[in-house]
Amino acid sequence: MEKMNIFNRMMAGEAVPMSDPDYGEIREAVNKTMVLLEKMNRATHVDKARGYLGEIIGKPVHGSTTIFTPFHTNIGRNITLGKNVFVNHACSFLDLGGIEIEDDVMIGPRVNITSENHPVTIQDRKTLVPKKVVIKKNAWIGAGATLLPGVTIGKNSVVAAAALVNKDVPANTVVAGVPAKVIKQID
Repeated sequence: MEKMNIFNRMMAGEAVPMSDPDYGEIREAVNKTMVLLEKMNRATHVDKARGYLGEIIGKPVHGSTTIFTPFHTNIGRNITLGKNVFVNHACSFLDLGGIEIEDDVMIGPRVNITSENHPVTIQDRKTLVPKKVVIKKNAWIGAGATLLPGVTIGKNSVVAAAALVNKDVPANTVVAGVPAKVIKQID
């Protein structure tokens, strides 16, 4: 059986210590992404920025999707974007565990999405623990919100500005606060 590469292992949910013999592949990928991010963040047209993002994630980004710069990611290859997605300025997507954004999602400025974490214990702290983040169709993530590893934002839901989402958000709800809690249902 062929050995899975470090990226496939993380997408499968495997925790990876920084002492892993393949960890250098992450650094190499980050360096490649940084070169493309520099070009993307200097782009003078949203179509050019979208093109660079397609290179970063390894597949074309649909023409109905808009990404405002600056934009930040560590790897990029584990980001999936649907159609008619809007990502505002200064967002950061850490995607080693995977970030899936479905159609018609709106993401406000300065939103942070991270699909990776570290254990609290001192002896294990230098281990990456990946968990996929999923944002379902027609969700809206407000300015300055933070989505933590492993959460799913339900269809049509709204995450209020500056909310910290550390657990799943049910469909058709509004969540707010630190940590985010359901504050209302959406009809």
